[in-house]
Amino acid sequence: MNKTWADSFAKAPPSCVQHSFAILVCMLMVSCTVGPDFRKPAAPDVSNYTTTPLATTVSATNVIGGDAQRFATGDNIPGDWWALFHSKPLNDLIEQSLKNNPDLKAAQAALSVVRENVLAQRGAYYPSVTGSVSANRQMQSTLLAPVPNYPVVANEFLFSLFTPQVSISYAPDLFGLNRRTMESVKAQEQAVRFQMIAAQVTLSTNVVAAAVQEASLQAQVDATRQLIDINSKMLQVLRYQFAKGYAGRLDVAAQESQLAQVTATLPPLLKQQAQQQHLLAVLAGRFPSQAPPEKFELSSLQLPQELPVSLPSELVAQRPDVLQAEANLHVASAQIGIATANRLPNIVLTADAGSTALAIGQVFKAGTGFWDLGTAITAPIFQGGTLLHQERAAKAAYVQASEQYRSTVLTAFQNVADTLVALEQDAEGLRAAAKAADAAKLTLDLSQRQWKDGYANYLTLLSAEQADQQMRIALIQAQANRYADTAALFQALGGGWWRRADLNPAELNPADLSQTGSGRTKSTREENEN
Repeated sequence: MNKTWADSFAKAPPSCVQHSFAILVCMLMVSCTVGPDFRKPAAPDVSNYTTTPLATTVSATNVIGGDAQRFATGDNIPGDWWALFHSKPLNDLIEQSLKNNPDLKAAQAALSVVRENVLAQRGAYYPSVTGSVSANRQMQSTLLAPVPNYPVVANEFLFSLFTPQVSISYAPDLFGLNRRTMESVKAQEQAVRFQMIAAQVTLSTNVVAAAVQEASLQAQVDATRQLIDINSKMLQVLRYQFAKGYAGRLDVAAQESQLAQVTATLPPLLKQQAQQQHLLAVLAGRFPSQAPPEKFELSSLQLPQELPVSLPSELVAQRPDVLQAEANLHVASAQIGIATANRLPNIVLTADAGSTALAIGQVFKAGTGFWDLGTAITAPIFQGGTLLHQERAAKAAYVQASEQYRSTVLTAFQNVADTLVALEQDAEGLRAAAKAADAAKLTLDLSQRQWKDGYANYLTLLSAEQADQQMRIALIQAQANRYADTAALFQALGGGWWRRADLNPAELNPADLSQTGSGRTKSTREENEN
């Protein structure tokens, strides 16, 4: 501010300045924050995920994917839980996906947007200062007054005006409108952050599931090709026997039909396998034609034997979708305060200082300065019920967000319960499938011997071949289900995101961090290497 403006302020009547400061102090003393204060929902008062006690250990026969798995209740989930499968190609593919997946990058950009909105909202706490300089040329009517009264150009009706000016305005947050608005945008930032974390957890799980499915399909393709080869050889034998008169045409036709049926199952498997490879490429941020070189086999994946199971009371503090729903509930709570504050009076303090002169070189001379202080109080009197119904709508939105939060929590517990039961039944299913596959293989071997020796008819052999084919495929699917459900359990329990330094756990709610036990810990891969 120049000397002229400062002199103008100094010449202001002391009573005006004192009254302005008195008004400001009084308003700050009586300021409050209307609306409800948000309270974190209590953890559900349940001690178990399922109606029946969870078995400590589940195991299957000594086949691929048949190792015993132990549920460790209360243990923490590693941030890179996929490393428990001990597959370097899988680890590399997930790292590529986390770096290049466009959906995840979009979620990260959305988080940057809300962060900037939070920083922008902070400006409401400070006075607004604007500067302006205006210059205009005007002609005054000779029949009207006033005209410039300045010694050099007295009674001139054509003149110029130059006005540099600084304006300051400030709205004291008497009823917490700014505070509730800031609370709302911060909660929105938390919601978007947890949405991004959920996208990362889902992405890593989808990569594991797609890799397991590809490995399963590859095994099914190999088994089907072996069956095609077996049936082709059988058809050659039958055709030879038919030519020698030892087999009938019906036996040859039946074998040709059997071979055609087995061959028909191969194209759908190859189609699904190609689609899984395309999916893995897209998840890694590539085009389908740029499918990753990693190839997966069930035999190259190690089934995680230690499965950490979080306590039910901790689940709501770990699942990102639950935390996102909680943040949305916080937003709805703050919106009630905003709607309430909008119905109350609003006070704006203003101050202007500047200079007006008839020549640009005279704007800083004595006598050209001006200033003013003002206070404006506005209060809604009649809005046709708009503000009232907006407040009621905000309260109804809070109820909606509360029920959505409860629904999300129930779904989270359902996901965990479903995967725990699935893992138990997967072990039983794998055990049964292995026994059935062994029995079918033994039956096929015996049928082939008896048929060659003439003690069994050909229909018996065909039935044994069909059963062997079905049991091989069923065994492979049972193995894959166990791997996939293991990955689903880690996702259902939150994915261990709070143990990943790249997700900035320090920016989260301290209350959340105290319950999730966040902090930098050794990754699973580091522990395995040590």
